[in-house]
Formats: sequence, structure tokens, C-alpha cells
Amino acid sequence: MSGEVQEWAGAPFTEKAFYLADFRERTLAIAGAAEALADPAALRPVFAELEQNRTRIALLTSDAALARALDTPVVAVARERAPGSLWRALRSAPRVALLVERGESFASACRALAVSLRVSKLIFLDPTGGLARTDGARLSFVDLEELDALRANANGDAARRSPLLREIDAALRGGVCAVNLCTAAGLAEELFSYAGSGTLFTVGRYVDVRPLGYDDFAAANDLFARGVDEGFLAPRSEPELDRVLANGFGAFVERSHLAGIGALVPHPESGMGEIASLYTLTRFLGEGIGGHILSALCQVAADRNYSCAFACTTSERVAGFFERNAFRRVGAAEVPAEKWRDYDPERRARVICLRRELA
Repeated sequence: MSGEVQEWAGAPFTEKAFYLADFRERTLAIAGAAEALADPAALRPVFAELEQNRTRIALLTSDAALARALDTPVVAVARERAPGSLWRALRSAPRVALLVERGESFASACRALAVSLRVSKLIFLDPTGGLARTDGARLSFVDLEELDALRANANGDAARRSPLLREIDAALRGGVCAVNLCTAAGLAEELFSYAGSGTLFTVGRYVDVRPLGYDDFAAANDLFARGVDEGFLAPRSEPELDRVLANGFGAFVERSHLAGIGALVPHPESGMGEIASLYTLTRFLGEGIGGHILSALCQVAADRNYSCAFACTTSERVAGFFERNAFRRVGAAEVPAEKWRDYDPERRARVICLRRELA
């Protein structure tokens, strides 16, 4: 087996290019009180990239001076006709600022504006950044059901930021599809990378596991390379990788964001299917995406009348994941013999084989 993954032909896939394409011709509402916008220099390059991308920005702030420092004209919009007024203002400028009166609750006023403007994404800039778990780790992805649980049993960071979480909940229920919470300095990473810098809140997980299409291959190839670099996936030669892509499935969040990959590689001589190259993005670790992919692959294997599905890994952590999903450890002789043809002997000595019978 070759130890290298060949470079993808043509224009390289990048996370930023993917998100910029997703944001093109859309309007983002970015809310930042004065303390969150204390250093406007962090936002200028992000605003410039969005402007070049033909992404419109509605900056919600209480500080007109900061808006002007960001070259963002302030417009007066009557709330009863806010959507039409904003649409007209953004026809002549790539971004505009809507002022929130200082006497109002800033988060509440921004939520009300975002809902009335009917934007699909609202970004709250906050000096504290994303929401933290009770152990201090960042909560990177929260759906509405999880948000309900956080608010019902609020402690730690969730308790301290309860008013903001209430407004995020109201925004999602009011029609905003996604809300991001991050610092101004982390805005570029939050908007343009899979890992993000803060917390992404959505109405639901919107996890759709489906076969990879041709236009998904660049993103899937990028994820495969990440998995190899992190030691979770075995390197594959170009023909082997092509076989994985041809039999690959992706878990898509919010319909288009590729959150994880996996393949069901057929072994026709034995009537078994191999779960291969299963990898989940860092942002979605612990969010159940890997389980969604594995469940879907096992169902496809059953639909194809395979007797069982099997997987091979050198990672105890990955093996534990399979065992939690009804796989059992078996010897190498209990997986198809063709699996071991031209297999790296050094890796075979370390590999853990797992198998799940399919009714």
C-alpha cells in the first residue's frame, strides 16, 4: 500500500472557498455591542472578504463611531418596514449599520431585528466567545433540543449567559436558521473554517447521510487527508482512494456542510461490506455524526443482503467507537481474505478487526 495520498488535480479545495460560496449573495446579520467591537481592526479583513464575495452585511451595533470606523454607513430603518428598507439600503452599499438604542437590551433588540429582517444567519460577537461546557471545553455545536436542556439545567457558563441564550433560542424559534457566538477576533475562523472558534446554534442537526456526489469529492478528499494526518485513517494509494470515494457517503449538516465521511466497500467474494475511512470533523466530535454515518452504512449493507459489516483500525479509540455500536472484536481470519491482499505487514500486525452481524 502506498504511503502517500496524491494531490487532487485541479483547483484545491479550501474550507474558506466552500463557505464563501455558501455565503455569496446572502445577507449576514453581525451583532456587536461597543465592548465586542473595541478593536475594529480584527473585523476589517473579514468584512473586505465578504464584500469581495458579494455577501451583504447588516451590522447591528449601539456605537455609530465604531460603525464608521469599519467604513459601514449608518442607516435609519423603521422596524415596521425593516426588511424592505434594509434591502434598499444594501442595493447601494455592501454593508450597512443599524443602530440599537443604548437603553435597550442589546441582545434582545438584535434578536428582534434579525427576526424582523428574516436573515438566515445571525452572528453575536461577544468578548467571552463561544459557550463553554462545565469542564471548560468549548461547546462547538448546539441544536435547539440541546439548547433547551442547557437552559433548563443552567450552570457554569450557561447560567452566567442565560439572558443571551434566551435570545438565541428566540431567534431560532423566530425563523433564523443559525446563530453563531464568537469573539470579534475569532470571526474569520468561525465563518470560514470547519473547526470554528465559537459555538454554532441551529434549529436541528439537519444531519443527512447520503452517497457522495461528484461535486462532494473535493471536500471529501480534504477530509480524508485530515484523517490521515491525524492518524485516524490509513494512507491509501490513489486507486484505493478512488474506490473509497466511489463507495463513499457523507454526513451533511444544514444540507450542505460536510461534517463527516465514511465508505461501504463491497467484498463480493465473501458477501461482506467493509466500513472504511470513517472520519468526523473536529467541530462535530461528540455530536453523534459518526454514529449517524455508521448507522446509515450498516443499513445500506443490510439492504444489499450482506451477511455482516466489518472494520479494521489500529486505534483503540476508534475500536471502542465501533464496539459501542454493536461491533465485536474478531480475529483477522473472520474478515474477508481479499482484505489482506497486498496489505502492509507492519500495519496488519497492529490492526484491530471488528465485525457486526446483519439480520
